[in-house]
Amino acid sequence: MDLSAFREEYLKETLHRRDLAETPFEQFDRWFKQALESGIAEPNAMSLATSTAAGVPSLRTVLLKYYDDKGYVFFTNYTSRKAREMEENPNVCMLLPWVTLERQIIVHGRVEKITRAETLRYFLTRPRESQLGAWVSHQSSVISTRKLLMMKLQELKRKFADGEVPLPDFWGGYRIIPRAMEFWQGGPGRVHDRFLYTLQEDGSWLIERLQP
Repeated sequence: MDLSAFREEYLKETLHRRDLAETPFEQFDRWFKQALESGIAEPNAMSLATSTAAGVPSLRTVLLKYYDDKGYVFFTNYTSRKAREMEENPNVCMLLPWVTLERQIIVHGRVEKITRAETLRYFLTRPRESQLGAWVSHQSSVISTRKLLMMKLQELKRKFADGEVPLPDFWGGYRIIPRAMEFWQGGPGRVHDRFLYTLQEDGSWLIERLQP
């Protein structure tokens, strides 16, 4: 299928240096709140790129669960493919693709596991079905049929029927600590606005405009 004629003009916004916050964390917060207010679906859905020690990449969509001026936190099974790759190579990249807003944010950084206490605080806020779901899956491993997962789920429901679902020791959170963040605003004729924040040795952020 030829998709060469399939295109949209980006006309909603422009982005100027004077519009930007002095830190990427402040700018991220501004844009994320605007994404929430816009009503777009899953504004916290982000693409997470990892790679092996040999540089073989993989990519998937995960959910950003909280952020602050320390970084960006998501949760996963510690036996998953992404977790194994992050153990080999902690350098990652995340992308929030807000297509309907003609915006995207790209974060380059390193991951580190959050504390068990932080993970537990989040785990206790999850619906019970999601807590059970963390126990069911040996994420990324091969399984012959979905029926086996559902059988295991029923077994776990019986096992934990009379109490709280405990936090699995193989499940938890990671924080992406950024060293560079790009804010991209679509422009007409593919002349987009792009600004890159780069962390300096003294802890300040250098802000530069990139060509589209």
